[in-house]
Amino acid sequence: MSTAVVSLAAAMICFAQQCHPVLVGEYTPTGVFPLTKRVVAAPGYGGDVLQFKETEREVFAVHRVWLLRPSQRRAERLASPAAADRRGVTGGCINVAPAVYDALASVDTLVVLD
Repeated sequence: MSTAVVSLAAAMICFAQQCHPVLVGEYTPTGVFPLTKRVVAAPGYGGDVLQFKETEREVFAVHRVWLLRPSQRRAERLASPAAADRRGVTGGCINVAPAVYDALASVDTLVVLD
């Protein structure tokens, strides 16, 4: 069993003894969640996501940084050293760099902390 920990305050994900910047949202849920790989046909997600929570109205997932709205400057914000630039960006999903997403393949549990 492998676990990744997300700090919403620091806008970072840590696993395999390394930490990486993430984009998070105002409504990113906290808690301990299993990660489930899901196929996604919608453009911009690279074909799959790692779902961690689902409600009646929403699905929350870790996925490759979504770049289909250039005005949001998600790639630039993900690269920013300032955590404030990486918070409040998404609707609640956690966006990561493509290489980080690929490395998450061995993780089965996600812990999201304030």
